[in-house]
Amino acid sequence: MTPEATLARFREYMVGPARFMNVLSCFELGIIDTLRESPGMTAAKLGAAIGAKPDAVEQLLHLPVKDGLLAYDETSGGYSLDALASVAKADLRRALTYLNMIKVVALRQLFYLTDSVRTGGVVGLKELYGYEGTLYGAVAEHQDLRESWATLMDTVTARIDPWFFDHVDIPPGSRVLDLAGNTGLGAINTYQLKKSPGLKVTTFDLPEKEEECLENFREHGVAEHCTFIGGDVFEGVPQGFDIVLIKHFLDMFDKSDVVRILEGVNRSLEVGGQVNVMVPVYPENIKDTDNYNVDFFPAFFIGCTMGQGGPQKLSTYRTWLEECGFRVTKAITRDSAEIPPDVIPIPAVLCATKTA
Repeated sequence: MTPEATLARFREYMVGPARFMNVLSCFELGIIDTLRESPGMTAAKLGAAIGAKPDAVEQLLHLPVKDGLLAYDETSGGYSLDALASVAKADLRRALTYLNMIKVVALRQLFYLTDSVRTGGVVGLKELYGYEGTLYGAVAEHQDLRESWATLMDTVTARIDPWFFDHVDIPPGSRVLDLAGNTGLGAINTYQLKKSPGLKVTTFDLPEKEEECLENFREHGVAEHCTFIGGDVFEGVPQGFDIVLIKHFLDMFDKSDVVRILEGVNRSLEVGGQVNVMVPVYPENIKDTDNYNVDFFPAFFIGCTMGQGGPQKLSTYRTWLEECGFRVTKAITRDSAEIPPDVIPIPAVLCATKTA
């Protein structure tokens, strides 16, 4: 890369946050919805409609016009949807859910990323909310964080779980433990997508999740088949299960804690017991420009959620499983062509069996 190209790359970093908020503000102000209903409106009419100065509206609209999201008619001074007009509402809603989560959970906290790296904690949560801990504890106390984060996570789970269960084997009548299963959506999906006579699924998570989890089981009609156990994965994993599921969890930790989790799962299983893992992964070639996990997750995990962690390469997770007493029987990464182009995580599944 030439010095000129290197400096041009720095310019991309400089304008990134401004571009992000410029486009998101156009949605939050109602400009996009207004133009969808009444195309051809001028900046003056848009300003009157949304309660903002026409000058500010005009400034904001330069970027989406430049990017082809909106069109501008030089003769009339009117704006209309361009590329946005052809995007399905469900797809746009999914993209906006990501943008909202990034604004609420990430954008402010990342101001303190350097401090988070130095201290090993999420400094932004302490500075902005007075909360000392991780995002997963903060969402229980702060509604804005919870609504933004949980809405996206439920959407991600509903979209990814069918693919996950297409690639794992859960024999009829299995006793399944969903490790760190939060409020039960994973257990519900397990039962509904792999239903068989005698199948039992248990969510294992912190005790304060129990009430909401059991209510979710009742609402989905699976209370006879799904149960809850309260506890801390670092203090011990419940025994008596044939299969352990670890989804959306290992990537939250550095290697030392991942090994502690996997060793705890190994101790809980009988020989031949299975563990099925789903994690976002980095490409084996870190310079792969089609994979945005590297662009997003290091800063997100260290600066916004855990103060540690982040995805690994698929080969790394395979090695860690083998080091912890498992034989890996399957390791696949989802084809990026199957994932909507606005979605960042590229997930992988690893299936392994406890050896003697």
